[in-house]
Amino acid sequence: MPTPLELQIQTLPDNPGVYQYYDKDGKILYVGKAKNLKKRVQSYFTKNHESNKTAVLVKKIVTIKHIVVPTETDALLLENNLIKTLQPRYNVLLRDDKTYPWICIKKEAFPRVFPTRKMVKDGSEYFGPYTSFKTVNTLLDLIKELYPLRTCTFDLSPANIKSGKYKVCLEYHIGNCKGGCEGYETQEHYQTQITAIREILKGNFKESLKDFKNHMQVLASEMKFEEAQKIKDKIDVLENYQAKSTILNPKITNIDVFSIVSDETMAYVNFLQISHGAIIRSHTLELKKKLDETDEELLELAVVEIRERFHLTSKEIIVPFELDLGETIKVTVPKLGDKKEILNLSERNAKYYRLDQLKQIKIVDPDRHTNRIMAQMQKDLRLSVEPRHIECFDNSNIQGTNPVSACVVFKDGKPSKKDYRHFNIKTVEGPNDFASMEEVVYRRYKRLLDEKEPLPQLIIIDGGKGQLSSALKSLEDLGLRGKIAIIGIAKRLEELFYPEDPIPLYLDKKSETLKIIQQLRNEAHRFGITHHRDKRSKSALNSSVESIPGIGEKTMIALISHFKSVKRLKEATEKEISEIIGLSKAKKIIEFYKKQQ
Repeated sequence: MPTPLELQIQTLPDNPGVYQYYDKDGKILYVGKAKNLKKRVQSYFTKNHESNKTAVLVKKIVTIKHIVVPTETDALLLENNLIKTLQPRYNVLLRDDKTYPWICIKKEAFPRVFPTRKMVKDGSEYFGPYTSFKTVNTLLDLIKELYPLRTCTFDLSPANIKSGKYKVCLEYHIGNCKGGCEGYETQEHYQTQITAIREILKGNFKESLKDFKNHMQVLASEMKFEEAQKIKDKIDVLENYQAKSTILNPKITNIDVFSIVSDETMAYVNFLQISHGAIIRSHTLELKKKLDETDEELLELAVVEIRERFHLTSKEIIVPFELDLGETIKVTVPKLGDKKEILNLSERNAKYYRLDQLKQIKIVDPDRHTNRIMAQMQKDLRLSVEPRHIECFDNSNIQGTNPVSACVVFKDGKPSKKDYRHFNIKTVEGPNDFASMEEVVYRRYKRLLDEKEPLPQLIIIDGGKGQLSSALKSLEDLGLRGKIAIIGIAKRLEELFYPEDPIPLYLDKKSETLKIIQQLRNEAHRFGITHHRDKRSKSALNSSVESIPGIGEKTMIALISHFKSVKRLKEATEKEISEIIGLSKAKKIIEFYKKQQ
């Protein structure tokens, strides 16, 4: 049986993110980033560490927590913030003056655009943070090339410009500035450039890229290939650049984010604490359902519990739906923008946490895992009992030949291959799926009744309403209608049909219930096709051998048993055939196939 720590490692996701190590007292030891969380964390426990400090760290790890993020860049930025906030013992200490750079659009007449490491709360706009100054400088070079902006720090108020207080400088004369200080450029025209720059920094490059490409083509047409190549290099950088990060707009500050995912027995509530656009804390709470509580009821309980546990004082919370938490807390249900993105990230972490727990349960307590799936299937399919024993039927015929049917059996959500059965259709002529289904369902359950074998709780028919009606007729003839639940699954849209219900049921495409039904259907199809292929091969060989003069029934059976197919018999040598049926008959077969050729 794996240890609790081994279980945590085994069930980590293969996604980018940040991992946190804790000791037996719950104290943070280390924060790290990873392109693949599972591989990175596993490496700590499989390598022989040369550093004594790392070896000591690994020995102290008792608990591993993680936060999943969309990209490696997000992981890098989040790691930086958590190290500063949590100050783990084994991390290099990061001081606030060594933070990542931002790009500022200054709040002033004729706004300047410049890089900075410090944010001043004066209404200016800040974009980033960026993982390196190289990215910042590339962006600013691109902006400067496309949009001439001022670099001076003058107060360009309308009164100062009108009074002639300032004179244009060298930047104007070399074409880097339009001379707003002397009124050569209007504030309205300058603001249009700022609007375009703002879109670039938000990641909306469509119009700017179009302008860049036009500029590149002009340079190329003027035979200025070196300059055109420089623009192309910058276009490549801009196209590959990702403006958004896990660290959001710095105006989003002192906000708590809560999301919930739930199943039949458990609910998982993820909490993210946001300060100045950065995630500074993440926690997921498990809630075991006692009654049929709604997600709204559970999330309200969880919000109150988490706020008390972590002594949270924020006046605003972000949640996926409206909650009643009193008048002192502002409840926001975002539909778009940065707040919606951070809610999506919280939901993603709740889902990953749930998956981790389910994987651990499956390893440690398989019975509990099975019980949960059976309870979920009973609820999803509106059954009166759990479908512990399920049987699925599928018909196979190609151009009406050798019609067969397959029955596969699942017990406790897993294949029970010893109970699989093939059926050769006996009473139906030609390709008639409805009549074939009626025959095999009748034969299957007539036999189970005669032999007093246990009946399934659920029958699944691979097909639409026609096949379902045929199977239902057989159950009625046997007196089993109403005693066994039966549904049909249509191939095209995964619709589930119920008897006497004209409206199909559509399950969530990612639900475990639908996955088990699809597995049953695919297994029935595979099992049926295999039998059909064998039957066709034997039938073809049978008819081929029968037509050879001087070959009797016993010889034919011996050849069918050994060669299995016509192709293999035709390709066999006289010696290989003679070893089975003797030299005289082998010569007859060889001569027969030579004449055919």
